Amino acid sequence: MNSFVELLHQVSRPARYIGGEWNSIVKDWERAAIRIALAYPDTYEIGMSNLAIPILYDLLNKQPDILAERVYAPWVDMEAAMRRHHIPLFSLESKRPLKDFDIVGFSFGYELTYTNVLNMLDLAQIPLLSSHRDNSYPLIIAGGSCVLNPEPMADFIDLFIIGDGEEAIVEFIKVYRTHKGNKKELLHQAATLLGTYVPGFYEVGYQKDGTIASLMPKISQANPRVERQIVAKLPPPPTKSVVPYIEVVHDRGGIEIQRGCSRGCRFCQAGIIYRPVRERSHEEVISATDQIIKNCGYNELSLVSLSTGDYKGIESLVAQLAHRYSRDNLTLSLPSLRLDTSSIKLIESLPRGRKTTLTFAPESGSERLRSAINKSVADEVILDTFAAAFDRGWLNTKLYFMIGLPTETIDDIKSIIELITKIGNLSKKAKGRQPRIRISLSTFVPKPHTPCQWSAQEREENLLTKYNLLRQGLRRSGVQLSWQDPKTSQLEAILSRGDRRLGKVIYKAWQLGCKFDAWREHFNYQNWLRAFEETGLEPAFYTTRELPEDELLPWSHIDAGMTDAFLRKEYQKLRHGKETPDCRYESCSACGLQRWYPECQQKLKQTTAKEKDNK
Repeated sequence: MNSFVELLHQVSRPARYIGGEWNSIVKDWERAAIRIALAYPDTYEIGMSNLAIPILYDLLNKQPDILAERVYAPWVDMEAAMRRHHIPLFSLESKRPLKDFDIVGFSFGYELTYTNVLNMLDLAQIPLLSSHRDNSYPLIIAGGSCVLNPEPMADFIDLFIIGDGEEAIVEFIKVYRTHKGNKKELLHQAATLLGTYVPGFYEVGYQKDGTIASLMPKISQANPRVERQIVAKLPPPPTKSVVPYIEVVHDRGGIEIQRGCSRGCRFCQAGIIYRPVRERSHEEVISATDQIIKNCGYNELSLVSLSTGDYKGIESLVAQLAHRYSRDNLTLSLPSLRLDTSSIKLIESLPRGRKTTLTFAPESGSERLRSAINKSVADEVILDTFAAAFDRGWLNTKLYFMIGLPTETIDDIKSIIELITKIGNLSKKAKGRQPRIRISLSTFVPKPHTPCQWSAQEREENLLTKYNLLRQGLRRSGVQLSWQDPKTSQLEAILSRGDRRLGKVIYKAWQLGCKFDAWREHFNYQNWLRAFEETGLEPAFYTTRELPEDELLPWSHIDAGMTDAFLRKEYQKLRHGKETPDCRYESCSACGLQRWYPECQQKLKQTTAKEKDNK
């Protein structure tokens, strides 16, 4: 401990490592039967803004015999100091080395954190490969959105929990209690659980061309297809979350008012893997708000959802909260709103009416392409929205666009210029100060379990041509334009659609010094290319290749709920520019969830009956 304290004055932001925050939970180490380290493979500021860790931290620590503590990836200066002084990676609460815990559970929310996982295990003095860890080491498990394709990290993780974790982790802990100390038997029993995937029990065969020939279980307990775990009703949200000493990315309280989205944007993985939509009642949200303000002292609260504007009665909920906390100086934030004038009215109804930045994501400049990706918004609606915003005094606006989308043409890129030019002209008519318009460009990444999973990612030279066209077209518009390095998006696509062979690439990249790949100042593309070269794999195999619809995909054994037939149908509709209506408000699209979810099953019956009547 003394060595650790001596390091703090040598590193930036030492409060990242000291623990002891308000509401942190410190249990008696010796009395705990099961000790779990919840690990987030990025910095404290990013990890403390993640919703999954507080949910599991609260849930697990409510169990009398379980101790759950947190650990985040140390920044490069702290890592160097720890290695120099031979200090293994430790948890925040008890400062115990990770290797002393029974379970280390990683949250995988972004593929570019994979090398950080290896770095954290190595810093913790835990063997990286699951095959090298015996009963004397912690069990390494992982969950999160990225594990819907677990294969790139299969060599390093003992067990993946697929889907919602609240019920799955409880069922897994029951098995762990019985078989603690016997890793082999534990994994055999865990493999029978819903939503649990033990990669060591599956064997992958490859064709000569590098595609997958087979991915089959090696033992009878393992399921040929692993079903995503879904909680039918959201459990109560955590209301006594740890309050950081330092500013974090989302430095406010947060309540998940609903999980899932039914809009069906064809590029969006979250919209698929978090279906169906499950809402919390107004009463539950208001009660949670009371507790969060009381327990955490926040004066800003975010109502979190993939599409907050679709929450039933959002206007009424906001009005109730605004009235209830009219004297408490409470600020509400509403992420992920629809692009229409009703969203502006909703924002302006928030307590204090503070005008920060108005953010929307049209994704494309052309109505044709927006229809193809099933995010249909008419140009007229977009222009009306911004006209209303400027009339009401909004000075900061930001738009997100994606380039390289399937079926995109140069005309679609020109449409972005035309749309932004029209918005710019509207801003010039605003009274008072002229509003500032910022544009953020990202590169399309084909994601597993989406209709776009078969699509190729556009080549870098084509993306640069499109970017330069945009930059030239907007040069004199006064618009601030930013975009992500396409090489970063290429690596994300590789790790998103990768197979088990990528484990050796990730391992080699880490050996060459790759870590914090999501951070521009640390991303080293040349080291990744060298890792591919030395392991004999070709990056383009995972990116610019359009996949045949009958190809066995690396994630084919993971059942996210959407059937292959539905995804193929949506892929064809994308190619033909046809839309699919939102199933919350119109007919059921038979995505596959009706197999598991009674409400979807009932709606499908109603849709089928209606179609018969129409005939």
